[in-house]
Amino acid sequence: MYGAPAAVHPVTLRAHLAVVAAAVLFGTTFFVVKDAVAEAQPIPFLAARFLIAAAVLFPFARRSGRLPSETGVLRAGVLCGLALAAGYVFQTVGLQYTSSSVSAFITYLLVVIVPVLSAVILRRVPGPAVITGVVLATAGLFLLTGGGLSGIHKGELLTIGCAVAFAIHIVLLADLAPRFNTARLNAVQLLAVGAVLLVPGFFTGGYAFPAKAWLAAVYTAVAASAIAFALQVWGQRRVGPTRTSLLLMIEPVAAAVIGVITGDHLGWKGAAGAALILAGIAAAELGPMLRPRSRMLVDG
Repeated sequence: MYGAPAAVHPVTLRAHLAVVAAAVLFGTTFFVVKDAVAEAQPIPFLAARFLIAAAVLFPFARRSGRLPSETGVLRAGVLCGLALAAGYVFQTVGLQYTSSSVSAFITYLLVVIVPVLSAVILRRVPGPAVITGVVLATAGLFLLTGGGLSGIHKGELLTIGCAVAFAIHIVLLADLAPRFNTARLNAVQLLAVGAVLLVPGFFTGGYAFPAKAWLAAVYTAVAASAIAFALQVWGQRRVGPTRTSLLLMIEPVAAAVIGVITGDHLGWKGAAGAALILAGIAAAELGPMLRPRSRMLVDG
């Protein structure tokens, strides 16, 4: 008797879709931010973005109810926020010394770093399907961004710091998110990012943004920082850190697709890279689901 593959629980499916939606929303901000930082300095722009996002989320956090395990939500949110702030600062400063394609490739080395950190810190060793997915997705991202790593210099070192910080953020969420209310944890972490960057922002350009940059700050605050991070935090509680990092690889694919729509040319390397990223995600996602059927075929 062959049997059928185990059905995917509706909540698990929704969690996967939540992370995918977060990745797409993150991808839509690429061109918005690129235009905005041409008129506003990165650090004050990030501070404004995250403080607006926190202000948007706090009313929902206040109405979300209190959980018995929520006494440490402030500490957890600050811890996650510090990792997130470090990642954005490393990435933004690093872009001043390296190309955007090299920065994107190094940043998404986090998909390799997350399983290593999970294995070391959380003792969650990824299975063969996930490892295969990581390899395919990393190779795909190399093609998508054009590759071309020609040496490790100041910009590359800073962006490696970004990848490590973002990977730490994902691993921290994997450990902390299940313990706390999603809205409260997300609001605190976003407030922590904005608070950390607020004062440095006054000394790195100030907050006299033109209207276009403020509109960009509001859009990225609501679409990416508030909604997308809320979806990521909620979804990752049920998906896990390694799969979350893989699903977030859809972000550069979404940015590439938007680029094509707005007039950029992806090219054969970019198209091949996008296909490999999707293949890697499929391998990591479908492998564990097909395993029960494979065992039944062997046993039968």
